[in-house]
Amino acid sequence: MNMQTRIQEKFRALFGEDGILYASAGRINLIGEHTDYNGGYVFPGAIDCGIVAAIRLNGTDKVNVCSLDYDECCSFGLREEDAPEKAWARYVFGVCRETLKRGGKVEGFNAVFAGDVPLGAGLSSSAALESCFAFALNDLFANGIDKFELARIGQSTEHNYCGVKCGIMDQFASIFGQEGKLIRLNCKTMEYKYFPFHPEGYRLVLIDSCVKHELASSAYNRRRASCENAAAAIRKNHPEVEFLSDAKRVWLDEVRADIPEEDFLRAEYVIGEVQRVLDVCDALERGDYETVGEMMYQTHFGMSRLYEVSCEELDFLNKLARKMDVTGSRVMGGGFGGCTINLVRNELYDSFIAAAKKEFEARFGHAPKVYDVVISDGARRL
Repeated sequence: MNMQTRIQEKFRALFGEDGILYASAGRINLIGEHTDYNGGYVFPGAIDCGIVAAIRLNGTDKVNVCSLDYDECCSFGLREEDAPEKAWARYVFGVCRETLKRGGKVEGFNAVFAGDVPLGAGLSSSAALESCFAFALNDLFANGIDKFELARIGQSTEHNYCGVKCGIMDQFASIFGQEGKLIRLNCKTMEYKYFPFHPEGYRLVLIDSCVKHELASSAYNRRRASCENAAAAIRKNHPEVEFLSDAKRVWLDEVRADIPEEDFLRAEYVIGEVQRVLDVCDALERGDYETVGEMMYQTHFGMSRLYEVSCEELDFLNKLARKMDVTGSRVMGGGFGGCTINLVRNELYDSFIAAAKKEFEARFGHAPKVYDVVISDGARRL
């Protein structure tokens, strides 16, 4: 039974009628990692797995929501003090509250939702959930909130109700995603542009190491501080540098003696990565997927050696991809575990996946998971 059917059956069982179906997507980021908080470019796309919800207004001031995946239901009011205990329900509550704060109308509704975004793989299941409900409430109550603000509703939900100080990329991709297109977003100006992504003869596949190293959040904050420190040093000579992404590589060399080596390496990676996103966009417009792949390898090298956010498992998968002549491969997401994203020629696909499973398991004692990726539409009414 498909997910939509299961959701509607549960909705009928609980509430005696059908709900209106909405969906939103998880996302990948082809290139542009750790550039968001440095005012640089990211290059995400929505994918063909995400969250589907059945929703109907219930004429009360209470929200009744059921998660099929957790097999749990939760009811809550719409005032600040009504915040639910359950972590998954806080995402839905936060979207209601953030919509109300922006002058939107929200009243009681019933909802059942489920997802097929692999959890813990760095595909942003939480942003898919926020975007699905933000889009649905905007539609049901005819609030007329624009798409950028819908993405910000999701981001503010993370900040204010879930304790995660995330950037805007995940929610942006989830709301703005279009089938067969990647989106270059300037995180400083919020300007964006769609680029066609039709890799004929290639497949995009994620290999999930199934490891998550604990130091991620403290290490993330330290790298952020390094970038800000390097930008401040450059700003003394070049006052126009607001973010590290504004700096030229030679300007970083000017301050090398004034900042710790660690800060220099972090900044060197970011400045290079901002340029790589632009190079990949140029290559895509030419249909040059070999250059796209080479830039992915360069990003992995930078994340591993300069930014130091890779780990042994991800480096192993990246080296294996290079050895097997895979077109492009890199760690995707913040690092310290999760997936590599790989651009693989069709004729190499089967042998690469077989080797990755076999050699990874022999080395680390467990098999990786494999997810094929298709670039798809973002938030919508079904």
